[in-house]
Amino acid sequence: MKLTVVGGGSTYTPELIDGFARLRDTLPIEELVLVDPAAERLELVGGLARRIFAKQGHDGRIVTTSDLDAGVEGADAVLLQLRVGGQAAREQDETWPLECGCVGQETTGAGGLAKALRTVPVVLDIAERVRRTNPDAWIIDFTNPVGIVTRALLQAGHKAVGLCNVAIGFQRKFAGLLGVAPSDIHLDHVGLNHLTWETGVRLGGPEGENVLPKLLAEYGGPIAADLHMPRPLLDRLGVVPSYYLRYYYAHDEVVRELRTKPSRAAEVAEMERQLLKMYGDPALDEKPELLAKRGGAYYSEAAVDLAAGLLGDGGSPYQVVNAHNRGTLPFLPDDAVIEVQARVTRKGATPLAVPAVDPLYAGLMAQVTAYEDLALDAAVQGGRERVFRALLSHPLIGQYEYAQGLTDRLIAHNREHLAWA
Repeated sequence: MKLTVVGGGSTYTPELIDGFARLRDTLPIEELVLVDPAAERLELVGGLARRIFAKQGHDGRIVTTSDLDAGVEGADAVLLQLRVGGQAAREQDETWPLECGCVGQETTGAGGLAKALRTVPVVLDIAERVRRTNPDAWIIDFTNPVGIVTRALLQAGHKAVGLCNVAIGFQRKFAGLLGVAPSDIHLDHVGLNHLTWETGVRLGGPEGENVLPKLLAEYGGPIAADLHMPRPLLDRLGVVPSYYLRYYYAHDEVVRELRTKPSRAAEVAEMERQLLKMYGDPALDEKPELLAKRGGAYYSEAAVDLAAGLLGDGGSPYQVVNAHNRGTLPFLPDDAVIEVQARVTRKGATPLAVPAVDPLYAGLMAQVTAYEDLALDAAVQGGRERVFRALLSHPLIGQYEYAQGLTDRLIAHNREHLAWA
């Protein structure tokens, strides 16, 4: 089995490598190719990757290259983990929206749109080259904004599934609180990427006992604290929202906070400098503890599960993925990309049936889906007016003066990445 990671020079990659090494029986990789144009970073990461494999007794071959076409040739699956513009672009995404009184964040709101505009054309070009070289390869997208990027891939006819680590993070958290194995936890996870709610937590599978009321009653305080939301809100909702919902439920509070502290991008950039220095140490043969603070917790386990399911009908029988709606949520278009539990096999990801969704959540999903339609149109077609329409439609923006000011700033800060600007 050959697997290719595009963006293999990311500081995330050792987390992925550690999972591939530990879970080699689930996903028996013979050749792993790390592709990245940043040659210096790639060699640091590739060196550590080989040492991790060696220490854990994995006999797979690790190859590093900046040649995309050569890297994806013959691959059974291609995993995308890109950041077009790097941390510098992320720093901008998190700061200029604040000038208009809106949340500055890299995956949602105006910053998320900027990332989509930079990323979608690049990902579509990569996917076309994968299709020319190896049309049977699965594309697993971990590149944010995952929902929009996955929809772009599916719209263009690619064999693609989107992946996010929010659900597996909740699964591990709840399993720890209940003292059970993570595999015993099945989430009733519903929504769009970075706009999701856990409406049930079941023991043993989709038909198992729903222990969410017990979790909220006994552990509502710690769960709310992790989300930076008030405990009474969770009690009133009766569900566990993802931490990204705080941008919607406490927008003004978040804006005030973001204006008074360093950006997350600045923190991550400093971590990356430290991590790359560590990766260059020839004695290091395991992922460093600092990597846990970088983000992407349990990413490797989720990626292994998904790849194993798509390539060999292995992995967990049910997995939370980003896939076409196809009637699963009747209030959304069939071609919307939703994030729900699905059965994953060689044929792809088939969403499981979802009970009727509370209008409190369905309404917000519908509005953000409409935004994602407009965002994808702007990313593929380009143009100032399309950018404005996408921003005006977003529930975190919604006022024409804000949308106009954000349009000007977005284009000014991203001109080098926008072919039409």
